[in-house]
Amino acid sequence: MTKPTIRYTTILVAVLATATALGKPVQLDSGLVQGEPLQGTTVQVFRGIPYAAPPVGDLRWREPAAVAPWEGVRSATEFGNICHQGPALAAMIGEDLPTRSEDCLYLNVWTGAIGGETKQPVMVWIHGGGLTLGWGHQRGYDGTHLAKQGVVLVSINYRLGALGFLAHPLLNEEAGVSGNYGLKDQIAALEWVQRNIEAFGGDPGNVTIFGESAGGTSVHALIASPRSKGLVHRGIAQSPWVTGSNYARLDEALPTVGSATENGRQWIDAHFDGIDSLAKLRALGADDLFAAQETGYAVAVTVDGDFMLDHAVDVYRRGGQQDVPVIAGTNTDEGTIFLGLLPFDSPEDYGTAMQEQFGDHASTILNLYPATDTRSLFAAKNQLITDTWFVQNTRNMLAGMAKVSSNGWHYHFSRRAPQAPMLGAFHGMEIGYAFGNLDPDASAHDQGLSDAMTRYWVQFAKTGNPNVEGLPAWPAYDPETDQHLELGDEIKAGAGYRKEAVDALNEIWTAMMAAEPEDSTP
Repeated sequence: MTKPTIRYTTILVAVLATATALGKPVQLDSGLVQGEPLQGTTVQVFRGIPYAAPPVGDLRWREPAAVAPWEGVRSATEFGNICHQGPALAAMIGEDLPTRSEDCLYLNVWTGAIGGETKQPVMVWIHGGGLTLGWGHQRGYDGTHLAKQGVVLVSINYRLGALGFLAHPLLNEEAGVSGNYGLKDQIAALEWVQRNIEAFGGDPGNVTIFGESAGGTSVHALIASPRSKGLVHRGIAQSPWVTGSNYARLDEALPTVGSATENGRQWIDAHFDGIDSLAKLRALGADDLFAAQETGYAVAVTVDGDFMLDHAVDVYRRGGQQDVPVIAGTNTDEGTIFLGLLPFDSPEDYGTAMQEQFGDHASTILNLYPATDTRSLFAAKNQLITDTWFVQNTRNMLAGMAKVSSNGWHYHFSRRAPQAPMLGAFHGMEIGYAFGNLDPDASAHDQGLSDAMTRYWVQFAKTGNPNVEGLPAWPAYDPETDQHLELGDEIKAGAGYRKEAVDALNEIWTAMMAAEPEDSTP
């Protein structure tokens, strides 16, 4: 009869320790921070903690620098500035656009573990937005529910657009490489986690990075980078955006995209006169840079020989990524919200566009994604985007897991939007389910699906395996069986999702990458 007494005493001690810690300042390596207890819970949120120095002035287009320590207790009850961007995303999600600034390297922590005896796994959320939009404290990214499930949740901002990813000859002369500043910000945030997360009750030896869209791209890149070694122990890539043009080599054109340095030089020269020194480059006004970016800026991860030693697709192909467990998956209708980005609205224009993009491979594309009228063109565009932007290299990422000791798990999210059935299971729809942040009037079925997803995600963060008692079994990914877990009207295992299309697209990718690059000079 002593064991239950010991157990209840242990629980009581843990609860009392957590209650005592609520509202108390937390000591970081840079100073004390005071968060905010969330009413009716044991969760506290710490908002707007700086994890790197403001990347302004001479720190613009440099690796993130250390935060200057502060005296006294810093309030962490207000979210920090967000990085420079346009209003498009805020308008789409129905939120007010927060204050934008180059001074934007802040993170947020939700935790119910301060003062506890056992350190909890850490989940670090990396927002999406095409590497040009987004911020870590969008309404849908509230970490309260996940923190209640037994993890410490961190969300981050990182430099975006030209300020986060510009490669340029002047910057190369200074540092040997350029570009990837936003990704290096993510590394700095993960280093901050290693130094400070224990103060929030988190385990620095168990860190899961997860993100959607460009956040999934970031997970894809971070796990392929040697810079993440020891900082990342698991990864979840939700709809990672990986195409033939959003990875570019520093000084060498690819058949699908010019070199990052040349692309950056051309962009600066097209919008600004007389930029012949670093001083002039760094003196450009942030608003002027942003206005130029709004007219068109092709953001890309740079294969620079430093952060990214090789094209990440090739890294996964040979199993050269970090040997950590990975969940990766996509939604059925990733393309529906992007249809306007494909500049054709008739089957005839579609055929011409495919000929221009795919050349000798256009007929294969048109057979995979046929269109003869407006209705079939909608379906073709949706599936083309879904497969070529998201599904293809999600499966290739998972296939690379067969070359390391850690397992991968593949999911397919198929739940159609109840309020917008025309959009189907659209890009980003799974986020609310994975965070447990559905609308209060969501159906019992949707609440149940959300509960299952949060349990899978949290179990993966805890153990490196998403399988949890009481939910359908999730088979580990094997290229031979090509199995996945469908998350939709039912939760069930399946196999061969988009296999024929992905195999054909991989053959086209290989052929196109073997071709001679086009001359990218103006």
